[in-house]
Amino acid sequence: MNMAPSKKKDSHADKSAHQHLSGKEDKRFKEKAKTERGVERQNEDDDYVPVIIKRTDESIRHPDDALEGATDEGLEQLQRPFLSLVLSSVGAGLILGFTAMAVAVMATLTSSLEQPLLNRLSMAIVYPLGFIICIMSGTQLFTEHTATAVYPLLAGKAGVKKLLRLWLVVIVGNEIGAFFSATLLVLADDVIMARDGYILIGHHLVDHSTVSLLISSLLAGWLMALGGWLIMVTSPALSQMACIFIVTFLIGLGGLHHSIAGSVEMFIALFISDEFTLQQGLRFISLAIFGNLLGGSIFVAGFNYSHIRKTQQI
Repeated sequence: MNMAPSKKKDSHADKSAHQHLSGKEDKRFKEKAKTERGVERQNEDDDYVPVIIKRTDESIRHPDDALEGATDEGLEQLQRPFLSLVLSSVGAGLILGFTAMAVAVMATLTSSLEQPLLNRLSMAIVYPLGFIICIMSGTQLFTEHTATAVYPLLAGKAGVKKLLRLWLVVIVGNEIGAFFSATLLVLADDVIMARDGYILIGHHLVDHSTVSLLISSLLAGWLMALGGWLIMVTSPALSQMACIFIVTFLIGLGGLHHSIAGSVEMFIALFISDEFTLQQGLRFISLAIFGNLLGGSIFVAGFNYSHIRKTQQI
């Protein structure tokens, strides 16, 4: 007998609390709706069930939705615990050793054929393999974050200090992983038999002018950051793997310089041959990192944010 009034009272209280919460959420959402796509998302929330309309991953996403997702992803990485970030970035450097191994094996097998086209194509085809494993496994690769981590900064959700912390931790972790990966590959070269390929690649890393190396690294960083963006706008699984393959195939085909994969190759070249010096190695790594950083942060993050968010603001 006494339970009915109590239940009715609780129901009324729950309804009031729900209305109060919904009012707050609606207010927060309206504050975020500063673009045309933001207004569309708000209207979708009013007219449809969000879980049906907005959680569909089988189609290409609206650019503003992708930018929102990239910003949230970047913010999540900026707030990631230090130890987790270090271990993940070391893992990425270790995995990219397989790209160096695959390219060196192909270079060794095809160099004696005296067919430059076959040599270039064979190395370009296998170059993406380590990147696909690295990115799909979720480890932290520096050239992914040259763009992704910049979006929260441009959106006013994070400061420069957090951005620099992320970049520093990830690049140091990647380089540590690259060093240990190179060590393992050198120790296993009696099995892999890619010494000639490593030396050939080593010369490709150091036998260029500073300007050429910097521009090459800038283009590689641009392509890698574009790959990260394409992952945001496509559905999961095979299409994302295809995006990674396309951009890294272009890097391999053009012989462009990637800072982390190139670091593995540079470390190996230093370990196995007296033809290379530590000064040459440091020069390559520093220029590749700087070029990748410029290509990803300026040509992808800055451009994407400007042409998507700024041009769609109300």
